Amino acid sequence: MDETLGTALRRWRDRLSPLDVGRAARPGRRATGLRREELAELAGLSVDYVVRLEQGRATSPSAQVVASLARALQLQPLERDYAYRLAGLLPPQEGTISTHVPAGVQRMLARLGEFPVGVFSADWTLLTWTPAWAALLGDPGARTHTERNLVRAVFAVGPSGLAAWPVLQDGDALEPALVADLRTALLDYPRDRALTGLVAELRSGSEEFARLWDEGAVGPHVSARKTVVHPQVGEVTCDCDVLTVPGCDIRLVVYTVAAGSADAEKLEFLRVTSGVRVDG
Repeated sequence: MDETLGTALRRWRDRLSPLDVGRAARPGRRATGLRREELAELAGLSVDYVVRLEQGRATSPSAQVVASLARALQLQPLERDYAYRLAGLLPPQEGTISTHVPAGVQRMLARLGEFPVGVFSADWTLLTWTPAWAALLGDPGARTHTERNLVRAVFAVGPSGLAAWPVLQDGDALEPALVADLRTALLDYPRDRALTGLVAELRSGSEEFARLWDEGAVGPHVSARKTVVHPQVGEVTCDCDVLTVPGCDIRLVVYTVAAGSADAEKLEFLRVTSGVRVDG
């Protein structure tokens, strides 16, 4: 009998352990792999929808849903493409931006739970994040895929970008660097209609973006000092670094604080109160 998307999802879910996704394996746990609830949370979907997908009652998932499930299940590229085909969709084509996050990167993120880390695609759309990111900057889970684009957010609301509360930063290097990144992305992904539409939208909707674009702005990402004005703990000053992963066009944005500092204590408090404390 031909495999369905639902049976494939169950098979992929069963092969992951909680530790693979940064979850503690509690004593007495009966499930050999991830629970549906855990997969739903990781993919940003409702539990009911995951159940309907696995039971074959939801038969037309969108490409964004399949991409989210592929990331949550840590699928390899060929497996991801297979999932698209099982859903009746064409896999991502050459010349378009990939939203695939390698399994090795996801396993690394699962072990970096104490750090606020966000993973972005080439057009600066937030793909996944650590619990500490949500604790420091606000949970992006309620935002749509469109709303998770950092460039759109920065030029619409300012340097706070995707954060749920104010983020202050030294200097004005962020905006030119983002514009330069989109210009490079257009060269690398000429067939990506969403990227072309994003640039057109920002050029017509933001005078600042249009000015930087027309001036040919360039500005490589460098380390930055940012102060998050958190509603629970007040100001938390962090170093913010952008790291790239060889072999794939994704970026990791990492916030760190000096060990033993007042900022470290505030970040630890946020992790504990958000239920994301990492022991060891």
